[in-house]
Amino acid sequence: MTDRAANSGDGALPFGLSEAEAAAMLAAEGPNELPADHKRGLRQILGEVLREPMLALLLAGGLIYMALGDLQEALLLIVFAGFSIVITTLQEARSERALAALRDLGSPRALVIRDGERIRIAGRGVVRGDLVVLNEGDRVPADGQLLRCDGLTVDESLLTGESVPVAKTAVSGIGEVPRPGGDGLPFVWSGTLVVRGSGIAQVSATGPRSEMGRIGLALHALEPEVPRLRRQTQRLVLWFGALGAAASVLAILLYGFLRGSWLDAALAGIALGMSMLPEEFPVVLTVFMAMGAMRLSRVNVLTRRAAAIETLGSATTLCTDKTGTLTENRMQVAELRLPDGRTLSVPGEPLLEDDFLLLARFGILASAEQPVDPMEVAFHELAGTEGGNGLMDHKGNGWSLQRHYPLDPSLLAMSHAWRGNGEDGLVIASKGAPEAIAELCGMAGADKAHMRAQADAMAEQGLRVLGVAEARWSGANLPADQRGFEFRFLGLAGLADPLRASVPDAVRQCREAGIRVVMITGDYPRTARAIAEQAGIEAEGVLSGEELAAMSDAELAERIGTVNVFARIMPEQKLRLVEALKARGEIVAMTGDGVNDAPSLKSAHIGIAMGKRGTDVAREAASIVLLDDDFGSIVTGIRVGRRINDNLRKALAFIVAVHVPIAGLALLPLFVGMPLMLAPIHIAFLEMIIDPVCSLAFEAEREERRLMQRPPRAPDAPLFPRWMVAWSALQGIVAIAVIGGVTLYAWHSGLGEERVRTIAFLSLVLGILGLILVNRSYSASVIRALIRPNRPLAIVAGLVFAILALAQFVPPVTDLFRFARASWSDLALVGGASLATLLLLETIKPWWRTRLFPEIRH
Repeated sequence: MTDRAANSGDGALPFGLSEAEAAAMLAAEGPNELPADHKRGLRQILGEVLREPMLALLLAGGLIYMALGDLQEALLLIVFAGFSIVITTLQEARSERALAALRDLGSPRALVIRDGERIRIAGRGVVRGDLVVLNEGDRVPADGQLLRCDGLTVDESLLTGESVPVAKTAVSGIGEVPRPGGDGLPFVWSGTLVVRGSGIAQVSATGPRSEMGRIGLALHALEPEVPRLRRQTQRLVLWFGALGAAASVLAILLYGFLRGSWLDAALAGIALGMSMLPEEFPVVLTVFMAMGAMRLSRVNVLTRRAAAIETLGSATTLCTDKTGTLTENRMQVAELRLPDGRTLSVPGEPLLEDDFLLLARFGILASAEQPVDPMEVAFHELAGTEGGNGLMDHKGNGWSLQRHYPLDPSLLAMSHAWRGNGEDGLVIASKGAPEAIAELCGMAGADKAHMRAQADAMAEQGLRVLGVAEARWSGANLPADQRGFEFRFLGLAGLADPLRASVPDAVRQCREAGIRVVMITGDYPRTARAIAEQAGIEAEGVLSGEELAAMSDAELAERIGTVNVFARIMPEQKLRLVEALKARGEIVAMTGDGVNDAPSLKSAHIGIAMGKRGTDVAREAASIVLLDDDFGSIVTGIRVGRRINDNLRKALAFIVAVHVPIAGLALLPLFVGMPLMLAPIHIAFLEMIIDPVCSLAFEAEREERRLMQRPPRAPDAPLFPRWMVAWSALQGIVAIAVIGGVTLYAWHSGLGEERVRTIAFLSLVLGILGLILVNRSYSASVIRALIRPNRPLAIVAGLVFAILALAQFVPPVTDLFRFARASWSDLALVGGASLATLLLLETIKPWWRTRLFPEIRH
């Protein structure tokens, strides 16, 4: 249904399309929205999630434990699997909302002229050829060419990255539509916002054919990067799963053939399989990512895809948008400059001199009383600076606006005529482009050249420069054109989108961490260079979108390693730059907040969107959202990611190391004719130690020294390289050598089966605690590892010793474990062996430390 509005008498304009013509065009080209292509339903998403090897392994492990009657362990694994399935499914489902958000943004309500009448329709009903009426505050419903324009300015930052609205002009006839960006164009684009003025545009493109539509189609066609951590962990889990299955089969065959009891062989194989089942890997991954997401949420960083946290810690290149990311996406008067060359920095220096106060006052008088335009808002904010208390005295003090002279395509200046309280005649305030103000003031020759030189000097600093002038009028009737006043030049005002306060320090930390920071913006090269230099980004060379378009992929591959600032970049060019960096083997993090950033956010390894100013499309396409729009939070994310990576490696090293003595103690009796030392109850107890330690305790470990002063992990470096497997295996071999030696000594000493089992199991438990201490830190000694606080580890250790004490002093528990009461000599033997294991590994560790963390220095 449409809302009819009164016809305002646009007699000079065509009556627009008829309803029949509009209906025919709608049927031919479709609605003004992105096509709802194939969308994954909940069932399909769930099926894809269940095919993940890690989750399948969790479910399989749970079923195995359930078949063995270990309901508690089975439920634990199934709960972990269910948690992972729910979280992953919800995250995947949320990503499907990105295109829906884009469609909502691209299809606002629209006021069109049809059959000579203005009617308001849903944006999806706008068709090519429609006449669209645009007013302040409207969102443009489709791409079009302006036929009528009255001081129209449009905020196109979500498409171009330009930090200030651009002025429009009107032309007759339809020409080829250029790309967005820059003042004076007679075109408007879908999704942009009218900041000031009004106009009428004839629609030239709708839906997927619009500029917004092309971005949406590009976003839809992109496949998100599969997290590297997921790929590596899948391979690791499958490899260890196969190894555990092979060891279990080997144990059954050995026991069956050597002893002839296939039932005992099956029990031995099950115990060994349970001991080697690497279900901890997916549990650790799930817990580490969940805890990392929780830690980041405390500093206003929302993690939409958990694996991105670890990937962020490995980032080698950080590509950042300028507007709204490095800057605050608002305008601020940064400098006032008088005709004689005197300057005043704002904020900073107080507005005390009369000449600067006059310049600021007339800048305000030439702005709207209730400003919407960011530059006019900036002038009004001068009243809140030091010394600016009297700048708004005209408000509510008898002053009244008599006439507004809007921007004209032939004269980019606007003027306000005020009648002041007690003033003789009228006060005229004007502001606009320096060349327009020079024309109004009748400047010529040296004066005009001097003003132009001052404006150029300010522009070199990345400032948007406006001239300000004043005039007086005592006549009866105001002139029809602002050129009819005799203006006096008051000075220049330089406006800038201010840099976020946290940016310079964040860029410095990235540089120290070996992360290259690259600015990719739709703004002008001069502005981009100035902001880059303020932020601390190397900006010797600036590559423009025009230059990029002329480059081949080979030329771009050569240049992209040396250029850090890219300006006047179109959305598809941002995507091309991200792809070029990925082709170089970089791990790319991309920040942004506009619709134009969405494809590159989705394509990058880590997409980082702004939460407050960012569009829904950018947020949904990203994997990380900065809720406070603070660029410095990215560094926090990198720090957390690196800490997770380090601690994840420690946990994996511990898991591999700890399974060697467990498997060894399960296999040892098969080779030497001893009774089985480990039963399912013992394995369950060991898992009670291993599971929380490798997930919660290692996750809680503090970061290594100089974490942010070392280079990122190499993009092609595996999560668990061979030399780390070797170090873990070495730890396990040393542990089983000592534990096996103690067990054999006790057996050959004739101490009895239950007493030998007690000694063997206590040696194994203490050996596991020693492996925990060895792996807690690679930059601290075992003494520091002992005294350094870790609450989850302290709780686990306390529970372990409490249960072991119960197993020694409470007969029912002793019988359950099939233990005997250990003598003091037994405990001394166990303690001495465990201490020897710990000291031996600590002696070996410094040599391996340079391989594990070569950046750590002592």
